[in-house]
Amino acid sequence: MWSWVLHRITGVLTFFFLFVHVLDTALVRVSPNTYDAIIETYKNPIVNLMEVGLVGAVLYHALNGIRVILVDFWSKGAKYQHVMLWSLIGVWVLVMIPGTYFMLERTVSDLFGGGN
Repeated sequence: MWSWVLHRITGVLTFFFLFVHVLDTALVRVSPNTYDAIIETYKNPIVNLMEVGLVGAVLYHALNGIRVILVDFWSKGAKYQHVMLWSLIGVWVLVMIPGTYFMLERTVSDLFGGGN
């Protein structure tokens, strides 16, 4: 049940990100200076953490979507759904650990080590 709830939450979060992304990208046609100003506000550690969360949400949503498809369309899907859930969690962790490191590397460097 929690995988279902998390799948819905990550889907909604991804939708809202895409909505905001389309809106701020559309600004480039209306006012390039405003677009540049908004993009500049995204360059801070809080937004960087939100980007890590977005990647985690999209990755979970994609992996769980594959699991849902397998449960629905594979004759043995229901039998192995629990194993597939733990497998997707394992893959998610294996991808997110290095992904988070590389996404936060510059932010941590800027905060504690003096960036470029």
